[in-house]
Amino acid sequence: MRAPKFWENDRASPGVLSNLLSPISWFWMFGTMLRMRRVPKKINVPVMCVGNINLGGVGKTPSVIAIVEKLKAKGLTPHIISRGYGGKLTGPVLVTKNFNSDEVGDEPLLLSAFAPTWVSKDRVEGTRAAIENGCDIIILDDGFQNGSLHKDFSIIVVDAKVGFGNEKIFPAGPLREPVKVAFERADLIILIGKNEDKESFKKLHEPFSLPVCSAYVETVKMGMDWKDTRVLAFAGIGYPEKFFESLKNLGAIIVKEVALPDHAKLT
Repeated sequence: MRAPKFWENDRASPGVLSNLLSPISWFWMFGTMLRMRRVPKKINVPVMCVGNINLGGVGKTPSVIAIVEKLKAKGLTPHIISRGYGGKLTGPVLVTKNFNSDEVGDEPLLLSAFAPTWVSKDRVEGTRAAIENGCDIIILDDGFQNGSLHKDFSIIVVDAKVGFGNEKIFPAGPLREPVKVAFERADLIILIGKNEDKESFKKLHEPFSLPVCSAYVETVKMGMDWKDTRVLAFAGIGYPEKFFESLKNLGAIIVKEVALPDHAKLT
């Protein structure tokens, strides 16, 4: 799905449609509360959770990649655990180039280029498989709202420009849970975006109860010169506009933009 425009409204004026959907949000929050009430399983390697409060793209995948690269540089052997959104395999299965997105989801295929990545609907079983295969630290991709596994360190990734929108719970807004509740469980915020967007976000939400790590997304150089190249740009991510902006920043001339639903199957 594409994020509806009213999700971006100011929290003081969430909009008529948001208010009408607010009663349904209680069912979503109740489901989240049930997941978090489970007794978490403690495993014998550290678990770092990289999650978000928002539905949709906030920069979580590039954050996972950056953290993995830093851990590897320190001599550690991180493995990534993902539930494989959009894939049909329940796992645990180690993602390789022999799989496709219909089987394991699209994000695990990307992550597997940087570290061993396991798709497992049961995150505890996924961690066991990773430990048996030599990992010494687990990176939990998403799972911040899942209480089955004990987390030693939890990170919330935030897009400074998107922020928390109207701060309503899905479907009335973009949030999986209330901001205050999430902040009580987290250890760090990674705030991604331009400096002016970060300053606006901080003014809106200060004082923070958590340390904030300021970050930005840098395009990976693939060896192609995009300057003055005419392109048809299409993207199936939470906020396709980010991809279009990245292309423009590289000098590409976008002839047409096609914004597809998040995790859209490409034919």
